[in-house]
Amino acid sequence: MKLKIEPRILEKFPELKIGVVTARDIDNHGFSDEIMQLIRKKEKEIQENYNTETLSQDPKISSWRKAYSSFGAKPKKYKSSVESLYRTALKGIDLRHINKIVDLYNYISMKHMIPAGGDDIAKVDGDIILKFAVGDEPFTALNSTEREFVKEGEVVYADNKEVLCRRWNWRECDKTKMTEETKDVILVIEALPPATKEELEEVEEDLSRLITEYCGGKIRTDILDEARIEIGI
Repeated sequence: MKLKIEPRILEKFPELKIGVVTARDIDNHGFSDEIMQLIRKKEKEIQENYNTETLSQDPKISSWRKAYSSFGAKPKKYKSSVESLYRTALKGIDLRHINKIVDLYNYISMKHMIPAGGDDIAKVDGDIILKFAVGDEPFTALNSTEREFVKEGEVVYADNKEVLCRRWNWRECDKTKMTEETKDVILVIEALPPATKEELEEVEEDLSRLITEYCGGKIRTDILDEARIEIGI
């Protein structure tokens, strides 16, 4: 199994860097009050330092808005995963517990203001590729049974059978969602300027440390960019 970036993606977004954290043999069972306390603290910090009127002007948010606009996704309607997390916090809505690994990457996303997501490796069919959609790829949204087809030109993650995430990091699929029974995961942390490679490495280290502390397992980190467009998982 491989994780790949289609060359055309890097032609359009040459400064894109994707941090990859692979965690195997984790224990994802149970509820961690400590993780949720970290999330609540970060939600409070977001509420104290940001507001809904000016959030879109933050460089780390606006870079994703520009990226979305570039492939036809209106950012007022379709928001990056990190902007959605921040707006949820600013509305005073507490992020709910999903499972430990999802809670951790949501926390890391809020802490570092950077999109993060992932898949249960055991549920992936073949390779994963970040690409521009042809337009005939099927997709079933998280916690849904309704099958739809993505639009031509969308940036998507896909395996050999279907789309795993629409509009880059806007909506994940149901097939590869992580549950308490998940043992092996591949997590991606997506960096566009002004986020740097050094910052991405720090985020990977932070997430790896937390996974080791709360879920155990064996951790591996990689970075994909123009110099390295694929890795074995």
